[in-house]
Amino acid sequence: MLNTEIGRFRLVSLLEGVSFLVLLGIAMPLKYAAGIPEAVRYVGWAHGLLFVLFILALLSASTAARWPLSKIAGAFIASVVPFGAFVLERRLREEERAAAR
Repeated sequence: MLNTEIGRFRLVSLLEGVSFLVLLGIAMPLKYAAGIPEAVRYVGWAHGLLFVLFILALLSASTAARWPLSKIAGAFIASVVPFGAFVLERRLREEERAAAR
């Protein structure tokens, strides 16, 4: 997975997707239901860092693979939709498999 730009992008995408779900599903309820704002502070910081890495990896992978603007926009949109990163990763994995045939 880490041998190609797209493989590295897939990994960062998965990590960013997990951090987004942890932020929405665990940290936010802890902040508002349990009164623990530190959860959002730390998980939000990690998610923000992973989001920046996602954008950098997207730029790198899209440049290396010469993706059209529509595919780049779709990948960006997937990063802000819950579970979108997982759908994106699956599609990219399937594209890599099809290209290897």
